[in-house]
Amino acid sequence: EWNGVLWGVAIASMVIGAVLGLTQTDVKRMIAYSSVAHAGFLLIGSITLTDEGLSGTMFYLMTYGFTTIAAFGVVSLVRNADGEATHLSQWAGLAKRSPITAAVFTFLLLAHAGIPLTSGFIGKFVVFAAALRSGMAPLVVIALVASAVAAFFYLRVIVLMYFSEPASDGPTVSVPGAFTTVAITLGAAVTLVLGVWPAFALDWAGAGGFIF
Repeated sequence: EWNGVLWGVAIASMVIGAVLGLTQTDVKRMIAYSSVAHAGFLLIGSITLTDEGLSGTMFYLMTYGFTTIAAFGVVSLVRNADGEATHLSQWAGLAKRSPITAAVFTFLLLAHAGIPLTSGFIGKFVVFAAALRSGMAPLVVIALVASAVAAFFYLRVIVLMYFSEPASDGPTVSVPGAFTTVAITLGAAVTLVLGVWPAFALDWAGAGGFIF
């Protein structure tokens, strides 16, 4: 009975998060609503109640946290006279104004989308593989569809940054403070390292390292 309830919560989280994220025109809200979908992905691993699923969930949770903190750090740097410039239209042509900022944000968005060579890909792969081995193929199919929808709105931002002309009165990219620099650098580094070399973190998670 509880298994069915958890399936329902996971499906609702993935669908609602993906749909609401798709409709957003604010970058911060887009990332926030996509977190709802990621909560559904995380729940899939927990439902398996297997060592592989639970360790994959812990790995996913940890890496997603680093990636998200770094992403919000980048968003905080793009500003206009009124403060943070979070409307999608204000990010048009950002790659021409600040190539490094756009490149870092692109990498973080690709990680959220679960593209290979990022920790986001490893997290999803481990969780979905554990679910398949536990006979949860229908749930994995729904998760893959939700991931594809989420990837679309991440790619929409990337296309906007690289293939649109910046407005003459567009936002500027501020110089990050020490805390923001550390958050972005550490988050991006963890996202890359655990996307290329995830074994040690997965072993740690499997041994209960994230808890104890």
